[in-house]
Amino acid sequence: MPANTLKSSLFNYDLPENLIAQYPLQNRDESKLLVVNRNNKSVSHHTFKEFPKLIPTESILFRNNVSVIKARIFAQKISGGRVECLLLRPTNSNNEWWCLLKPGKKLTVENQFQVKGEFIATVMEKSTNGEYRIKFNLFNSNSVLDLSEKIGETPLPPYIKRSHSDSKNSKDIVRYQTIYASDDCKGAVAAPTAGLHFSNKIFDELIEQNIKIHDLTLNVGAGTFRPVKTENIENHLMHKETYNIPHEACNALLSKNTGTKLAIGTTTVRAIEDFALKFEKKILPEANFNSDANVFIYPPEKFKVTDALLTNFHLPYSTLLCMVAAFLSPGDLEGIDWLKEIYRIAIEKKYRFYSYGDAMLIL
Repeated sequence: MPANTLKSSLFNYDLPENLIAQYPLQNRDESKLLVVNRNNKSVSHHTFKEFPKLIPTESILFRNNVSVIKARIFAQKISGGRVECLLLRPTNSNNEWWCLLKPGKKLTVENQFQVKGEFIATVMEKSTNGEYRIKFNLFNSNSVLDLSEKIGETPLPPYIKRSHSDSKNSKDIVRYQTIYASDDCKGAVAAPTAGLHFSNKIFDELIEQNIKIHDLTLNVGAGTFRPVKTENIENHLMHKETYNIPHEACNALLSKNTGTKLAIGTTTVRAIEDFALKFEKKILPEANFNSDANVFIYPPEKFKVTDALLTNFHLPYSTLLCMVAAFLSPGDLEGIDWLKEIYRIAIEKKYRFYSYGDAMLIL
């Protein structure tokens, strides 16, 4: 089947609702870990505490150190009625952000909403993809990021069905954030969830094994949850996400003499594969590499730099599911059926799915 006739329906599966993780486990590294060995087509079952012993001894880890902002802000329309504003990304203008609004259909250009004493926001523009350009007039904050830290809430994904009060008072501020998230790299509205399983003890073991670790930053956007709705995969309009790869990490990615390049999460894969594609046309910069990733990886794509992948279990019709299927069997379409079989096994073994769920290591 040629790639241009690949149907999005191939990336669907049935998941019992009770397997969608609603809360994190008490300890990060107690999650289950399903290990897939592509060489012998085997599947084995472990806990994440075993991760350091399961990866190749010469592994080099690449991880996304982005920090999730408190992007969900609840406000009131000036004319009355509740508004939920999800910050997506800043524009080039001061205190202007692209946002998602609920209920968006009732908000048009020049409409306003507010939190009294904190801000008044004005709708400046509505894009064709349903995003709103919002101008914030701030009263007690220096920036919209400062405002979000003050009054915003953790932007849990829509499949985590919590009451507003439960989300506000829960431990999500800590647990929907990797332990290596950098305060200097705030900009994500969704967590790089494969990294949520790591504890300090895991990293101590990795360091003892002389495993090298490189940080990069990709600002995960709401587009990561946007399903493929087109009939054919290649017609899906992929979202963009900004990323930064330090110079040392660039060298490690391009070196032919290094070990197994293990990406922690699909967001990391997006950054390093996009970088590898662009490096073919550019000279390696003297400093960090900055760009926008809009790469869409699906079967039968091959991977330029990613040798191994740690990932969570993803939603049907998601671009992330497409990427994992491609990684299972690069260069052909066999990964699609294999992924469905692996997911069937995971469901049978009661693995927990999605952001707060369990993990899968593909070697």
